[in-house]
Amino acid sequence: MERSTATDFATVPVPDRADVVIIGGGIIGASIAFHLAEAGVPGVLLLERDRPAAGSSGKPIGGVRAQFSDPLNIRIGRRSLEAWRAFAARPGADIGFAGVGYLFLLGDATELALFEEGVATQNALGVPSRIVRPDEAAALCPYVDPDRIIAAAYCPTDGYALPEPAVRGYLHAAVRHGAAVRTHCPVTAVDTSGGALGAVRTPYGTVRTGTVICCAGAWSREVGAMAGVRLPVTPLRRQIALTGPLDPPPPRIPFTLDFASTAYFHNDGADGLLLGLSDPRQEPGFGRDFSREWLEPFRAAVARRAPALATVPAGHGWAGLYETTPDNNALIGEAPDVRRFLYATGFSGHGFLQAPAVGELVRDLYLGREPFLDIGPLAASRFDGPAEEEGSAGHTGARPEAHII
Repeated sequence: MERSTATDFATVPVPDRADVVIIGGGIIGASIAFHLAEAGVPGVLLLERDRPAAGSSGKPIGGVRAQFSDPLNIRIGRRSLEAWRAFAARPGADIGFAGVGYLFLLGDATELALFEEGVATQNALGVPSRIVRPDEAAALCPYVDPDRIIAAAYCPTDGYALPEPAVRGYLHAAVRHGAAVRTHCPVTAVDTSGGALGAVRTPYGTVRTGTVICCAGAWSREVGAMAGVRLPVTPLRRQIALTGPLDPPPPRIPFTLDFASTAYFHNDGADGLLLGLSDPRQEPGFGRDFSREWLEPFRAAVARRAPALATVPAGHGWAGLYETTPDNNALIGEAPDVRRFLYATGFSGHGFLQAPAVGELVRDLYLGREPFLDIGPLAASRFDGPAEEEGSAGHTGARPEAHII
């Protein structure tokens, strides 16, 4: 079968019936579509209101890692890393995977103790991370001033990849296995009756279905509300800048992060660097315009760890959306009050790196198979009650995760 193009996706007829409707054509929806279709599930339809990877998946930093503190995230990250490394063979696409490793810079004894605990948990789950001395960190990343840190945490199997080719690779493979993908087709309503799904409505027709999977990223709260399902997802702008080609070109370095400030940088593939920071001053919202106010705290932070980068030029850049939850962990599960309304969203910046394993998990949830891990703790119901309404993650079921960017 010939590979579909973006134009093909935009002209696919909307069927009047589908066994499964996936809402959202980013990396999570694409992975789920592929895993369902590969497993032989018939009637898989993915609907995307814009183009593939138009939302959060089109503008992440592309990092892939298993360095987390929560064992659930470690296992999801490790499983996904295996899939990212094998992506050229299955599903079959060049995603520019670079196994350069992740290097977390640590500035004090409290941070070191936190990461020592994390490394012990990671090692117990098969992740080859380790604590390294300041001079070893500087050898891995020559921009780092070893006198400005007390240690670093390093995992050589982490790295980064190209998000948009990954989305398209999954979508083309899903189509080869029999799925249908329709872009530029927003969902305007989800019909339910008596706790069961009936149909999904679009400007191009109504699709009768008994299963909906919400993978709408930052827009998931609104999609869930169409079906009477509460998904506590909040959009938050995050921005990066690119230096452009540097002279001399930068050495090949790990994905390097200052844990305290979240300032990070890595090679951009064009003899330059990608620069970023999770600006704590950013207010929630859907704005995606690039601006430069975050560069000031970035430069201040990087001056404390890698002074040579404090004055590096910052050329063009872009802004994208994190889909955040109160505890910065994903929502994966099935709505208790609307049968066969499944969701995989709220990844809080970790969606790209976790996508392959999430595709497996949602496939198994749909098919009633035993998954490789229990996703019960990631159900949206962990935020039921007043605490989430007050903007707090202080629920009994909230998942702790210390390795947040």
